Amino acid sequence: MSETVYWRLFLTFLKIGAFTFGGGWAMISIIEREVVTNRKWLNGEEFLDLLSLAQSLPGILAVNIAVAIGQRLRGTRGSIVAAFGTILPSFTIILVIAMFLTPDFIKTNTTVESIFRGIRPAVVALIVAPVISAAKAAKIGWRTAAIPVAVALLIWSGWPIVSNPILYVILGGLGGYIWLRHRETMVIEAKVDKEKGGGE
Repeated sequence: MSETVYWRLFLTFLKIGAFTFGGGWAMISIIEREVVTNRKWLNGEEFLDLLSLAQSLPGILAVNIAVAIGQRLRGTRGSIVAAFGTILPSFTIILVIAMFLTPDFIKTNTTVESIFRGIRPAVVALIVAPVISAAKAAKIGWRTAAIPVAVALLIWSGWPIVSNPILYVILGGLGGYIWLRHRETMVIEAKVDKEKGGGE
């Protein structure tokens, strides 16, 4: 039974790696559909948590999320299988391109150039889709939308210090920790008040 799960895990991420163009963010919507909607290995909130973790770690986002999902499902072996499935198609395709498709050939061959040009709009859609789904899963509404919009504009600005994405990863983690401590304090105070009220 466990071997079947490993095989399904490998095939799922092999398909994701083989049919996704545009890098890590372009993969997110397909990974979410396969893992959450089709396989039901995780729910939406769990997937969002793993995505946040994968973004916070150094390295390739697609591999990070594959490792995180594999680890959650089947431990270390699961993470290795998922990562291998994700990497194998890209490695094979890049190897073939390096052997046969030189930059000059791509520029001079109208068919190949047209194919890459046609892929670009689809890549944009694949990147936008996970942003929308992540916003829904994070319960970002019109009131809280100003935060990610402001951060995106600051990163895009190119200004020193404030355009560094690492700054917002640290601030986001710190803000989440402070919010959690505040929430725990409120719960404790509510319990104390309830106990006092019952004692009286």
